[in-house]
Amino acid sequence: MNMPLGKKSGGGRRDDPSRRLAEIAGRLPEEQQRTLLQFAEFLLNQLPEGEEAPLPEPKDIPRPEQESVIKAMRRLSETYHMLERGPLLNETSALMAQHVMQGRSAVEVIDELEVVFARHYEKVRSSS
Repeated sequence: MNMPLGKKSGGGRRDDPSRRLAEIAGRLPEEQQRTLLQFAEFLLNQLPEGEEAPLPEPKDIPRPEQESVIKAMRRLSETYHMLERGPLLNETSALMAQHVMQGRSAVEVIDELEVVFARHYEKVRSSS
């Protein structure tokens, strides 16, 4: 079933375009993947010299009253969909380990996860 760009199956909610684009690319044969890449590079080259696409704003996803650390990670990953996961991995993994292995409360860990994601967003925003 072909879904329009930006749509999730089953929910109708808007999806992150970069995730959807990666999903589409992953389903295409290699030759068509190359064509898609060439088109993306063409679009990138159309931007004025030195200009990049603006950094998207974080999604406004409210924090539920009761939330597990895993669900908070999913919510924050969706909220800050524009961030690369690699730079966050060390800090978020350490916080997850403190919760699971050392019994640190979920609320404390989630509070700190929110700070970590916001700090990384601000760092990326200030460097662009």
